[in-house]
Amino acid sequence: MSQQAALAIGALAAKEAWRIEKKYSRYRDDSVTASIHLSRGTTIEVDEETASLLDFARECFDLSEGLFDVTSGVLRRAWTFDGSDRIPEAAAIECLLPLVGFEKLQWRSPKLLVPADMELDFGGIGKEYAVDRAYQLLAIRESTPFLVNFGGDLRANRPPPHGPWRVGIERPDTDQETTLVLDLEHGALATSGDSRRYLLKDGVRYGHILNPLTGWPEVDSPRSITVAASSCTEAGLLSTVALLHGAGAQAYLEEQGVRYWLLQ
Repeated sequence: MSQQAALAIGALAAKEAWRIEKKYSRYRDDSVTASIHLSRGTTIEVDEETASLLDFARECFDLSEGLFDVTSGVLRRAWTFDGSDRIPEAAAIECLLPLVGFEKLQWRSPKLLVPADMELDFGGIGKEYAVDRAYQLLAIRESTPFLVNFGGDLRANRPPPHGPWRVGIERPDTDQETTLVLDLEHGALATSGDSRRYLLKDGVRYGHILNPLTGWPEVDSPRSITVAASSCTEAGLLSTVALLHGAGAQAYLEEQGVRYWLLQ
C-alpha cells in the first residue's frame, strides 16, 4: 500500500471518530446529547443511529443487571477524579442515586422521554462504538490488513503479512511501560482500569468507574482488565462490567467464556 493510500484510510477513520465525538459529546452544546437534555420532561423522536445506541444501552443495562448504565453520568456531580484525596460525602451521592436508572427513562424507539434532572452519557460506549464504526467503514472499502486503535481500544480485520499485530498492555501507574504483549490476528480488544483517573485517600484507591447501584467505585477491583471479543463495544462492555464486580471480576469473566488479562 502506498503512503497516500494509507493516509486516506487514516483520514477516513479519523473523520468518523470526530463525527461521533461531535454528535454525542456531553461537553458540546450542539450535540445530540445536549439536545436531549434540553428536552427533558417531554417526549422527543431521536434519529436512527441514536435509537440504535439507546437500544444497545438498554441491552447492556439488562445484561449487566444494572451495572452498565448510561444514566449514571449524573454521579460526576459528586465525583471529580483528579488524583487528589477529595472523596465526596456519602449524602451527596445518596442525593444523586434517584436520578440513576435506565428503567426510569421512557424509551420506545424512536420515542424518548428523559425525566427532569436525569442525564444521558454515552461516554461509556462512545470510544468503542467509534472503533467499530471506523472498522465497518474501512472493511467495506479495504481488503488489506488494518487495525483501528483509538486510545488502546482496537479492532483488526486480519493479520499483516509479517505476522500478528503485537499489542502492548500498559503496566498500571507507568507512562506507557508495557507489562505484556498480546498477539492479535483479528477481532477486538478493550481495556478498563484506574491508572489515569482516580482518587487516593488513606491508602485506598478509588477508580473512576462507578457502580450505578451504589454511586461508589469498587475498591477491590483489578487495576486493569483487558478483554478480547468480536467487536470493540462487546469487549468494552465486558471489561467495564468486570471491574464493577470488584474482587469477583475474574469469576465474572470466566462465566462469560471470554479471553481476558488482569493486572493487579
